[in-house]
Amino acid sequence: MPAGEELLKRITTRSDVFGGKPIIRDMRISVELILSLMSQGATQDELLDDYPDLEPEDIRACIAYAHTVIAGDTLDAISVKGP
Repeated sequence: MPAGEELLKRITTRSDVFGGKPIIRDMRISVELILSLMSQGATQDELLDDYPDLEPEDIRACIAYAHTVIAGDTLDAISVKGP
């Protein structure tokens, strides 16, 4: 099994947690939260300090999930509004 597929096993969904949005290992930590914090400049070490139950592989799983979701997409499909 490719490493990316193994990482994606860490991403789960539960209808009773965040309305079924992807979460990490059935915890109340969403993939969206981790990606948002990373996009704001949070480092892996900061995330691991702030969320002690997270493991480095969980963060990599979030990135692998994002890659899987956007694979094949183009910027043409995204509307970005300017100032």
